[in-house]
Amino acid sequence: MLDFPRWKQLWLWSITLLACLAALPSLLSVGGVNLPDSLPSPKINLGLDLAGGSHILLEANPEQVKRQRLETMEEDVRARMRQADPAIRIGDISTKDGTVSFIVADPGQIDAAREQLQTLTSGAQLTGQRDWDLQVLDGNRIVLRPTQAGIDLAISQAMDTATEVVRKRIDALGTREPTIIRQGSNRIVVQVPGLKDPAALKSLLGQTAKLEFKLVDSLALPSDVAQGIAPPGSEIVPLEAAPGSNQPAGAIAVKRLGGIKGDRLTNAQQSFDQQTNEPVVTITFDQQGGAKFAKLTTDNVGKPFAIILDGKVLSSPVINEPIIGGTARISGSFTIESANQLAIALRSGALPVDLKVVEERSVGPDLGADSIEKGAIAFGVGTLALMIFMLITYGRFGVYTNLALIINTLMILGIMAIMNTTLTLPGIAGFVLTIGAAVDANVLINERIREERARGRRVVNAVEMGYKEASSAIFDGNATNLIAAVLMFAFGSGPVRGFAIVLMIGIATSVFTAVTLTRMWVAGWLRSARPSDLVL
Repeated sequence: MLDFPRWKQLWLWSITLLACLAALPSLLSVGGVNLPDSLPSPKINLGLDLAGGSHILLEANPEQVKRQRLETMEEDVRARMRQADPAIRIGDISTKDGTVSFIVADPGQIDAAREQLQTLTSGAQLTGQRDWDLQVLDGNRIVLRPTQAGIDLAISQAMDTATEVVRKRIDALGTREPTIIRQGSNRIVVQVPGLKDPAALKSLLGQTAKLEFKLVDSLALPSDVAQGIAPPGSEIVPLEAAPGSNQPAGAIAVKRLGGIKGDRLTNAQQSFDQQTNEPVVTITFDQQGGAKFAKLTTDNVGKPFAIILDGKVLSSPVINEPIIGGTARISGSFTIESANQLAIALRSGALPVDLKVVEERSVGPDLGADSIEKGAIAFGVGTLALMIFMLITYGRFGVYTNLALIINTLMILGIMAIMNTTLTLPGIAGFVLTIGAAVDANVLINERIREERARGRRVVNAVEMGYKEASSAIFDGNATNLIAAVLMFAFGSGPVRGFAIVLMIGIATSVFTAVTLTRMWVAGWLRSARPSDLVL
């Protein structure tokens, strides 16, 4: 247990110094000293309660969810009638007055059509109602009317999805522990720590990232398109204006149905066009999306198709050959930054509903500078008193304990900086808890060595048995803390997860410093000094 060859000592010191050096940028920044940009300088982010940040209130339009439900139901009805065996012929589908209605050409197929449509409706949770009310009028007309329970459920689900998408996008920006909560039925509160200029955040969160691929209607007359008149089965979509231009870019007509939506994406990355070296976004579909995209491009070689993002056409290239690899490229008037933001938005998923910023402000530290200062003073005084107590009680072994305590503090800060975590008030609580656990481990070891020496064991044997017997209790105690920290991280959110992260890091570093490092130092002292007795 006390055998530490040279390679092992070098390895342990390398780990220790690396973690401690990683803490220096954060400690220097407190005093207003910043390292040169050429040097790596990981820093700990401070949470909203310590450093403040940005507050944004987002609002969704419930009417948009209702329109989307009508469009989705229209497509599902067409697909289900075509897939029926035998196929059920229907007339034009109307979405007037917030309902989906159509006429079945053969009245004898009404029951078959009704049976097919029943599978498109479901129960609205525990309300006892279905999300769509199906009626047959005049013997051959079917009307699907959304129920209020179904509308409320759809809005709630859309807002839940939007909340998760917002959370993913903010995490992709490199921040930690944002506060993201729903407010009311159609609002989301977003608070991001340490972000003083929310312009980039607003741009990212305000982008729906709804990506669609639709065939261009080549039969549409330019004069009709200019007047906003679309042929039956098509719709007018405006073109994306060039950056810095205030002039409208025009519009094109695209097929309303039969395209591909971007919900089948598995990845999106910013890259460069090999020929023009312009920034583009490369997207990858999943298996089902890739097969559908391959079929679309195979069946329409030589025809133009539009790449539509948030209701505007980015580009409308001609399909020169089938694209069967499940990978496509989005080009447009991108900068590297805008292409990267679009890739982040697409990877995070499309917002199911547009979000509008209705409130924006800066958030000050909840604790205040005075409270933070007093907390730092309390921490310093408490640590100093503890170190003095350890010196008086354990002598040389108290020195080793204090050195381990200092290194443990630096290692926690360094690892947090490397992981780019955010320090909040609950995180400080976890930090202090692990410091106490580290000292507790050394107390167990020192007291065990005392007991072994009192039993008459020789110095080396007493030290060896002290570390061996105390280590099992130390590991058991820290294992229970680790289990609790893992559960808090898995099931908690926000500040709870912040506490759990600091606690897990602290458990690992406290065991490393209190057991491994102090044992190495004691072993070196025993080899060099060969004491005949211990002062404990």
